[in-house]
Formats: sequence, structure tokens, C-alpha cells
Amino acid sequence: MTQTVVLSAFAFLAGLVDSIVGGGGLVQLPALFICLPQAAAATLVGTSKLSSIAGTSVAAVRFARRYPIPWTIAAPSALAALGCSFLGARTMSLIPGAVTRGIVLVLLLGVGIFPFFRKDFGGEGEGEGTRTPGKPALAAGLLGAAIGFYDGFFGAGTGSFLIFGFVGIVGFTFLRASATAKVINVATNLAALVWFIGAGNVLWEIAVPMAISNVAGSWVGSRLAILKGNVFIRRVFLVVVGAMVLKLAWGVAGA
Repeated sequence: MTQTVVLSAFAFLAGLVDSIVGGGGLVQLPALFICLPQAAAATLVGTSKLSSIAGTSVAAVRFARRYPIPWTIAAPSALAALGCSFLGARTMSLIPGAVTRGIVLVLLLGVGIFPFFRKDFGGEGEGEGTRTPGKPALAAGLLGAAIGFYDGFFGAGTGSFLIFGFVGIVGFTFLRASATAKVINVATNLAALVWFIGAGNVLWEIAVPMAISNVAGSWVGSRLAILKGNVFIRRVFLVVVGAMVLKLAWGVAGA
């Protein structure tokens, strides 16, 4: 019972962070590994995915109601991500984990440094398709395919990479990018979850209360994001990316 309460508290925090800029897995998954050290890694990841998809779905709905999601761009990106996440999951075993963490660390450093020095990056002046005139849907589809593959392959920071991509490649503001990223996150989580459920890798007695808490955290986080706007999302984005860089750097150094 105590484990469930503790994990539910971490799930609430994960949902809050994830609904704003992604990266909730950094909070939730380590908590599962610490509290349930005897469980198989795949089972813990599957349990985390069930919790995550519940919160991400609520955040996506809340954003869609308050801030229209550009479905002509979000839909092809989500479909591409859905298919490529399976391919990423199957490829995961081919590359050593230490090499993967090193690659992701370099990518995250770039993702964090660029918006840190570009104060106008993702600001109100950005517009849909400004960086890909005439082809925003194609650019979003390619972005969804790449991030979907990555989510199935490794997954850490998927939401943050999506937001950076939608801002830097498609030309969205941080708020629109965060809203659109939720749709793609639901697709990638769904693809992975189908795999984990089919393999029996979900602890339902833990996953269900965690999912409820994750939903509550997502409700609070999405409300904050909508009310506070681009500046708030940008700041949280930089904090979360910084935390991911530190965590991955620690893992690479340990490896």
C-alpha cells in the first residue's frame, strides 16, 4: 500500500511536468525502478506507459478544447510516429545502451542551448509553417516518424524533442508546439503500450492508481500551461531539458 501511495505521488508530479513540456518519464520511471527493484525492466516500463498515456490523453483533450490543435499537421505526424515507434522498439536491442545515452546527451545539449540563447525562439511572433513554407504537413510527418522511432527505441525526453521540433522546424510557438506534441505522444505511447500489454508487462494493481494520479497532475499542468503561455512553457522546457542532460550525463559517466 505504501509503495502505491509513493508511486502515485511521483505519477502526479510526472503528469504535471509532462503535460507542460514532456519529460515526465524522468520522474515516474526511476521511481518505479527504486520502489520495485525485483520487477522486470519491461514490466516497469509497461506500467509507466499505461500511467503516462492516461495523463497525456487528458492533457491533449484540455489543450484541444482551449487552444485549437492544427490537425492537418498533427494527424500525419501522429500516424508516422505510431508506425515508426514499433520499428524503434524492435531496433532497440541492436545498439548498446551506453552508446544510445551518449547520442541522446549530445542532442539534448543542442535542444537546450539553442532556445536558451535565442530568447525569441518559440515566441508569439512565430507562425504555423513559417519555417517550412508550403510544406508544414510534410515536415511534421517526417518529424513524427523520427521522434516515433526514437520513442520506441529509447524514449527519454520525447516530449521535449517534439516541442523543439515543432518550434524549430514547423515554426510553432511553444504553446502550440506543446499542444500538438501531446497528440503525437498519445500515439507513440499507445503503440508501445499495445506491445507491453500483449506481452503481459503491466502491473495493473500499480498502474491503475498511478494512471489516476497522472491524470490529476496532467490536468493541473495543462491548466498552468494554458494560463501562463509561451514564456512559462519556455522556462519549464529549459529546466526539464537541463535535468535530462544531468541525468544522462550521470548515466554515461557511470557506464
